[in-house]
Amino acid sequence: MQNDTYQDTIYEALLYQTGDHYNYMPLNQTTTEGNDDQVFWGIACIQAAERNFTNPPKEKQQWLYLAQSVFNTMAWRWDDESCGGGLRWQIFRWNAGYDYKNSVSNIGLFHLGARLARYTGNDTYVDLCEKVYDWLVDVKFVTEGDEWWFIWDGAGTEANCSVVSKGQWTYNAGLMIAGCAYLYNYTEDAIWLNRTQRFIHGAQVFLNNSIMYEAACQPINTCNNDQRCFKAYLARFLSLASILAPPTYPVIRPIIEASAKGAAQSCSGGTDGHTCGTNWFANGWDGNYGLGEQMAALDVIQSLVAPYRDPPYTQLDGGSSKGNGSAGTIYIEPTDEPLDLHRKDTVGAAIITAVVGLSVIGLMVYLVL
Repeated sequence: MQNDTYQDTIYEALLYQTGDHYNYMPLNQTTTEGNDDQVFWGIACIQAAERNFTNPPKEKQQWLYLAQSVFNTMAWRWDDESCGGGLRWQIFRWNAGYDYKNSVSNIGLFHLGARLARYTGNDTYVDLCEKVYDWLVDVKFVTEGDEWWFIWDGAGTEANCSVVSKGQWTYNAGLMIAGCAYLYNYTEDAIWLNRTQRFIHGAQVFLNNSIMYEAACQPINTCNNDQRCFKAYLARFLSLASILAPPTYPVIRPIIEASAKGAAQSCSGGTDGHTCGTNWFANGWDGNYGLGEQMAALDVIQSLVAPYRDPPYTQLDGGSSKGNGSAGTIYIEPTDEPLDLHRKDTVGAAIITAVVGLSVIGLMVYLVL
């Protein structure tokens, strides 16, 4: 539970791609970065802050600062010119997918804002989370039914997001569930507990006898490299929700236990005898292998220890990382100054270029350790 074998590697990797403006938009990723890519760097940083992972020196940008920097640059890109708002999938016009607004980019911003609200105690983050959530419902990327609440993939801007792609993915559900749970934990507003519980109920579409699977691609064996790691996020964020919103624990814990057991028995293949597969309810290893499979299995198995760890820290109960409300523009000495999204210098962001590779996802797995 306290293995620090990879601590130096994680520390170096998290700082290596911060970029010239400390917002995880380095020049070496200009042609590939999307909003969904950038936000996972921000989530990694706020997780580092919540776990009191070794901070950079005081004169450097610390984890909170870096998370705020990602949040601010993304909030600045909110696009009212189509679909009534929302973030586009891609940051740069020349990238395929720029004309698509997807749920994960927007739910990622919502999720990161919820964690920043809880960590800093700044209600301005809550205001933006509410804005993002309401937009997702208005544009019908989120459907709040009488019984089932679902999250769909996204829609093209050429039709003003009127034709919604009905694909469902585990990481969208996980990001939304934990984001709502963080807001409930911070605000104690029952509406966020209700939303947490309804999205958990909707996540049954990703369960087979309480065992997680990627419903959109796993049954027909078409999951790409990214999609094969998505269950890692559902597992991680469900386990967080079970701690931050205790009424959800009796529902979530059996899912984690059944999925962890299934994942463990799948990790019996390959030449090493412990390579993990995609299908956790198969009898043994299914022949699939890769970083995504290893990540997903590791995340769901280590989620078993969530009840035995302290809840994520905040600045009021042990969190030591420092930030700045204007993070993401130019270098500013880290302080405890709160964010104010109504100030121009707060969300102003120099949008230069892009970030992220799959490696960040692997790194985030170990941050929970």
